[in-house]
Amino acid sequence: MKQNRTNNNKYIFLIFLAIYFLATGGIFVKLSPLPPINTGFYCVLFSIPMLTPFLKKSELQALIRKQIATIILAGAFLARDLTLWNSSFSYTSVANANLLVNLNPFTVIPVSYFLFKEKMMPKFLFGGLITLIGVLVLMTNKVSMSPDRLLGDSLSLGSSIFYAMFMITVYKLRDSVTSTIIMFISAFGTLLVLATVIFFTEGFYVPQNFGELWPLLALALVSQILGQGLLAYCLGKANACLSSLITLSQPVVAALYAWVIFNESFNLQTIIAILITLTGVYLAKTQTSTNIAQEKA
Repeated sequence: MKQNRTNNNKYIFLIFLAIYFLATGGIFVKLSPLPPINTGFYCVLFSIPMLTPFLKKSELQALIRKQIATIILAGAFLARDLTLWNSSFSYTSVANANLLVNLNPFTVIPVSYFLFKEKMMPKFLFGGLITLIGVLVLMTNKVSMSPDRLLGDSLSLGSSIFYAMFMITVYKLRDSVTSTIIMFISAFGTLLVLATVIFFTEGFYVPQNFGELWPLLALALVSQILGQGLLAYCLGKANACLSSLITLSQPVVAALYAWVIFNESFNLQTIIAILITLTGVYLAKTQTSTNIAQEKA
């Protein structure tokens, strides 16, 4: 019993550490002098050689074509998420972007209802109502709402839908494919879509000096590899409900980062809005975790 408690505490600590890594994503996007979609492209590109040493040849050879195609599709969803989310930082705050992108459960749950026959219980609907109240409180804090701020928040909301689709696709793969393999192969699908979008919008930019290169390398290493990789390692090791609660602290951590680094406002109303929204999303995610656990039982 003591050993299990010790192991559980270790994974809880590692999840908190992963969240601190993941929350730096918006910071490095803002610090990057390259256009936002180019920044996402290089983040994924630089993550590939970082992941390569952790790949197992036998696991790659065991993949079938359907699995590879599904992983690439997951990468395409992630590309759309990065396109919208990275672009949102040009118009809205880091805190808002991180808060709104975490509304992905409201895409995951309806899609899961139709695809996996998972039920939407009253607790989830109650959580959804609380979350909407939190978003309304957040929006009323922006009384001088400009078209740019509205556009940025809309992009963040849109990115949450595509990230939810990425999560749903990966969910179907995790029983037979490791997270490292998924991250590695999906990167190629992500790069293909991002390259296409860049060709028709921003045009390709090449980092010219270390000042332009280091935010991209930091984004790939800290957010993509350490953040996503560490979180993937811990999921399933600690309690699912507790893991969801910890991961939902990401917008708060990101807001604190933005407050310190970019001097973004962090008043009492913003804090209350974040707490209300995180409470609602936590209730919704707790119900989701319960349903999944019952399905697997």
